Amino acid sequence: MRKLTLFFIDIALLYASLLAMLQIRYDSNFKEEYIVHLLPFIVIFAIWILVFYIASLYEPRFLRNNVYFYSRLFETIIVVTVISTSIFYLIPFFGIAPKTNLAIFTIIFTILETLGRSSYNSIVETRLKKLTLIVGDNEQSRELATFIVENPQLGYNLKEVIDPKDAGHLAETLTTSDLDTVIISPEAYHLPDITHAFYKSLGRKINFYSLANFYERLTGKVPLGAINQVWFLENLSEGSKRTYESLKRAYDIVFGLIFGILSLLLYPFIILAMQIDSKGPIFYSHTRIGKLGKPFQLTKFRNMIPNAEAKTGAVWTEDNDPRIGPVGRFLRKTRLDEIPQFWIVVKGDMSLVGPRAERPEFYSTLKKEIPFYEERNLIKPGLSGWAQINYPYGSSIKDTAEKLKYDLYYIKNRSFLLDLGIVLKTIRTVASQAGK
Repeated sequence: MRKLTLFFIDIALLYASLLAMLQIRYDSNFKEEYIVHLLPFIVIFAIWILVFYIASLYEPRFLRNNVYFYSRLFETIIVVTVISTSIFYLIPFFGIAPKTNLAIFTIIFTILETLGRSSYNSIVETRLKKLTLIVGDNEQSRELATFIVENPQLGYNLKEVIDPKDAGHLAETLTTSDLDTVIISPEAYHLPDITHAFYKSLGRKINFYSLANFYERLTGKVPLGAINQVWFLENLSEGSKRTYESLKRAYDIVFGLIFGILSLLLYPFIILAMQIDSKGPIFYSHTRIGKLGKPFQLTKFRNMIPNAEAKTGAVWTEDNDPRIGPVGRFLRKTRLDEIPQFWIVVKGDMSLVGPRAERPEFYSTLKKEIPFYEERNLIKPGLSGWAQINYPYGSSIKDTAEKLKYDLYYIKNRSFLLDLGIVLKTIRTVASQAGK
């Protein structure tokens, strides 16, 4: 609902900025110029909204009145202004090149958008608060409590976290506090006094949620400690995904071919830069674990020095890894080293969107150390994925466990709309890494 609200607010502000610009510039000829400018600027509006989405300016977790949010907002406005200028001057389809008009429009919109976002963020963060209680004393409940406290823009005001064993205190809190939301850990359901207290409070218009569902909805990941095998049977049944998987395979082939062919234009430049940086093979192939644990050969542009793992064997990449030169580091950050994988997508071993394909040397250890790790192989690995855009590159078992939470969220909720969002936001991930 908040994303939709912000979407309509931005549409209204874009349109208001256009009207204000035309009034300032033309006054007496307002009506004629309105007709001339309307269609071109509707196209521009669509591009601005799309880029705002890619920049995560509709994601609730970023909607705070802080330096990080406004720096992202202003950077995005600069980007869309450059894109808009390019469209008007490089694609003279509309017959106008409104340099001054576009500048005035951008200034007006920046002012209105800053005021609008500031007001909206302030209202959500300070006024539209739902008093929330967490019933559970475990790692996941404490983690969720911290997340709620650190993200007041999500609209929840945490009252406290109650140990399920303290039934008396829980019953008193349910009857004396003006609670809106109660989040229940799995162990609480097995205590008769607790469930009785919940039933007695049903008439108080309190919204009850399981910890796993609420945690997932708020954070975009699945809490490993709050789920069990029954959760997988209830949520990861593949029968309902057959049509989606068939259509996904079709667009994997179509877009894999399109992007694969287009990426051939980059091959000469990448190969030349690689050979200048370090002599050696152009491509690097190794085994990865695919769907249902089936191994396959993954090929990418070499981003390390030749024979980088001859002495060490397979090890995780670290920051400032001495095995990676300047060109390899750039290829890795921008993911240009992965563009040969478009042909693996066409072949069928990978998808455009899915969990990251793991190396078998790490896989055997990870499935022993991390619960439910093998379940990420229910679907094909992907070039990009929900975990890849939400969590930085992992170089430890702890990082991998955190990314698994995102992978399970994707497997449960995957859809064409989510896939499209991941593809679009991968653009920002690549662009931001390229700028580092």
